[in-house]
Amino acid sequence: MTIFERMPIKEIKGYDILPLIKDPAKPETIREATVHHSIRGEFAIRRGKWKLLCSPRSGGWSYPKPNADKEAIASSPLIQLYDMDQDPGEKHNVYKEHPDIVVNFAAESHVDRSIEDPGIFLQTNIIGTSVLMDACRKYGIQRYHQVSTDEVYGDLPLDRPDLFFTEETPIHTSSPYSSSKAAADLLVLAYHRTYGLPVTISRCSNNYGPYHFPEKLIPLMIANALADKPLPVYGEGLNVRDWLYVEDHCKAIDLIIHKGRVGEVYNVGGHNEKQNIEIVKIICKELGKPESLITHVGDRKGHDMRYAIDPTKIHNELGWLPETKFEDGIKKTIQWYLDNREWWETIISGEYQSYYEKMYSNR
Repeated sequence: MTIFERMPIKEIKGYDILPLIKDPAKPETIREATVHHSIRGEFAIRRGKWKLLCSPRSGGWSYPKPNADKEAIASSPLIQLYDMDQDPGEKHNVYKEHPDIVVNFAAESHVDRSIEDPGIFLQTNIIGTSVLMDACRKYGIQRYHQVSTDEVYGDLPLDRPDLFFTEETPIHTSSPYSSSKAAADLLVLAYHRTYGLPVTISRCSNNYGPYHFPEKLIPLMIANALADKPLPVYGEGLNVRDWLYVEDHCKAIDLIIHKGRVGEVYNVGGHNEKQNIEIVKIICKELGKPESLITHVGDRKGHDMRYAIDPTKIHNELGWLPETKFEDGIKKTIQWYLDNREWWETIISGEYQSYYEKMYSNR
């Protein structure tokens, strides 16, 4: 392990990030860095097979502990580089816990962010998937399940309500986000064919429910409406999404990992198609807020028009059907946000504000 020279941290796009990483032993080597995650002041930076961990706290390494004297790291931040082939993180965790099944829920998932910064989506959604699967191969996991998205299929025309995505629909992506998820899906299937890794994939429609990150449509509209702020709607708001309550999605995944056929893809849809503008008006009604808060803004680049899933396969093979009607699920979701304001208010009070202004202020 190499402790890198101290370098000043600066803020880029709301993240604390080291813009360049230099190996003192190889001064000619400079690697660009992208943020991987940030937890309580610690953050990791990943580029390809390399991962770095940094803590800005005094003496502040908590995990993994470096082989270094505490005095030597007292003036944090310090950087440590780990070769992912010897990584004490993801692979170590799989070895230590030795699970039977690994479900990869993790993803960078917001289309707008992928348009602004595609790189982190490629690192997390593609490289991250390969890291997990390599760990599964090494430690003999019985099943690896990839949580994917209906967005890998592209979109459907608004004037053809008879058309739906099936598992045989060709991949036809529209954004860096959906492209990164499609690439991960192909990689998962390749690991199955090449290495015999026991895999399954689920492609779900738009989820909603508790703990939905505030940048997404439903929680964004709830938070803004409660604050009597404008409700930004892309274009005319006619884009259609198939909404799936999060508990129904989790039940589908549970069935797939226990009873689904290895090597198969299963579409998971909610049978709840709604225009975006309908969703916003429903939230206004439930919260007793005027529709005059709705503000139409410039449309998203490459905005998909309609998503609609045919879940016949998972129903016929595994007996799954969505249990939650949208009219019931949206009421439960709104109530959750009313009861848990501290959770989402903490999130939107930080870096998120800068992101929000960037996304919507000049549209």
